[in-house]
Amino acid sequence: MSGANLTHLDGEGRARMVDVSAKATTARIAVAAGELQTTREVIALVRADDMPKADVLATARIAGIAGAKRTSELIPLCHQLALSSVKVEFGFTDTTITIEARAKTTGQTGVEMEALTAVAVAGLTLHDMVKAVDPAAVLNGVRLLSKEGGKRGHWVREELEHRPEAAALGARSAVVLVASTAGAAGTREDTTGPVLASWLDGLGYSVRGPLVYADADIDAGVADALTGGPALVVSTGGTGASPTDRTPEATAAVLDRELPGVAEALRRKGTEKTVHAALSRGLVGLSGRTVIVNLPGSPGGVRDGIAVLEPILDHLLAQVSGGGMHDE
Repeated sequence: MSGANLTHLDGEGRARMVDVSAKATTARIAVAAGELQTTREVIALVRADDMPKADVLATARIAGIAGAKRTSELIPLCHQLALSSVKVEFGFTDTTITIEARAKTTGQTGVEMEALTAVAVAGLTLHDMVKAVDPAAVLNGVRLLSKEGGKRGHWVREELEHRPEAAALGARSAVVLVASTAGAAGTREDTTGPVLASWLDGLGYSVRGPLVYADADIDAGVADALTGGPALVVSTGGTGASPTDRTPEATAAVLDRELPGVAEALRRKGTEKTVHAALSRGLVGLSGRTVIVNLPGSPGGVRDGIAVLEPILDHLLAQVSGGGMHDE
C-alpha cells in the first residue's frame, strides 16, 4: 500500500489526525477479540476464582473498559470519543481465556481502536493476574471482528464470513428506520425511533439509526436501511391509510417473502387497545436474509410491536440464518 492510501499521513508523508468534520454522525459499533494462551492449571484456577490475585475476570473487565475510554491518550492519532457503551466478555477453552469487546458511540468516526484497546488491556491485565502461576502465558490474536456505521455500513472480518461466528455477529445487527416528514424536516421530535433503538441495544443488537426519512423519500430510506445486509430492519411510521403513507409499498418492493402471521399478530395486539390499529397496513417479511418489520408511528404502536416481537425475535432470526427449529 502506498503512503497516499494511508489516511493518517498527509501529502508529504507526515503523521496527522484525520479531519472527520465532514463525516455523517451515525451509530458506530465495533467488536474485537483476542485470547490469552496459558495452562490448564490456570484455566481451572480462574474458573474456580482461586487465583492468588482474586477476582481475575472482574479486574480484567474493568481494565478493558477503562482502556477503551482512554484510547485517545494511548494512541496519539485517535480522536476523543464519547463512548455510550463498552462491554468486555470472557470465555474458556482448555488452555485459553478468550476475550471479546464491543464498543459503541454515536459520532463521526468509528470505535475500532477502542474495541481493540479494550481487548489488549483486558488481556494484559489477565497476564498480570496469572503470571505468578504461568509466566509463559501469551496474549494472541488481538483483532477486529466486525464494525457497523458510517458510509461502509456492516463489515465482518473476511475469514469469518462463512463461519458460525460470522453468522452470530450478523444475527445481532439491526437498523431502525423512521418515516416522518416532520421529523426529517426537524419540525417535530421523533419519539418512536429512539425507543426501538434502545430496546434492541438492550437485547445486545448492534443498532444503526434511527434513520429518519420523509414519507416521500421512504423508498430511499428502505434502501439505506438494507445497506450492509443487517439481520433486522424495524421501521416505524407511514403504515396508515393517508395518501402520504407509503412505507408498506416501499417495503413490498424489496421483499422476497412475506411473514403475514407476524404482521397480523402485530395488528391483533394493537386492536386490544384501540380499534384504529386495524388500519395499519404494515408488512413483515424477508429481503434476502434481512427481516423487515413495519410498525405504526405511534408510541403505543411501538410498545405493542415490542411486546409481540421480543418473544419470537431470536427464533425468527435463527430460522432465517439457517438455524433454529422448523416446528411450525
